[in-house]
Amino acid sequence: MPEYSKSAEAIASLSPEQFRVTQQNGTERPGTGAYLDNKSPGIYVDVVSGEPLFASADKYESGCGWPSFTKPIEPANVAELRDVTHGMVRTEVRSRFGDSHLGHVFPDGPRDRGGLRYCINSASLRFVPRDEMEAKGYGAYLDQVEDIR
Repeated sequence: MPEYSKSAEAIASLSPEQFRVTQQNGTERPGTGAYLDNKSPGIYVDVVSGEPLFASADKYESGCGWPSFTKPIEPANVAELRDVTHGMVRTEVRSRFGDSHLGHVFPDGPRDRGGLRYCINSASLRFVPRDEMEAKGYGAYLDQVEDIR
């Protein structure tokens, strides 16, 4: 199994928006994320560590303005923390090894798919298309990726 971690080189390569979101717990403006309308098959990994986070098969249109997923592709890679900022009580999600702020999880997702909505900032993600997954070391997740119709 590959080793995933946060490095100074990875942090230095982030765009200002990626840094603000992942390292300073920021949120991109709704409707602006690069992956909001992505319908290609593949996986989404942490922009800092490369750890696998979500699969295209679990992505859905929630109407919230951010990419939404019903579950993580590798649950151990997604840490959930209590977040009481901005006068709300929410559950923040962070990448386990990269410690990147990803977004939040809410209990208002599709009931037939577990009922969760992982509301994730595109700036915290890097998309790996299905046809590149094997070459980039993510072949073990190919069985969790399907065409989105």
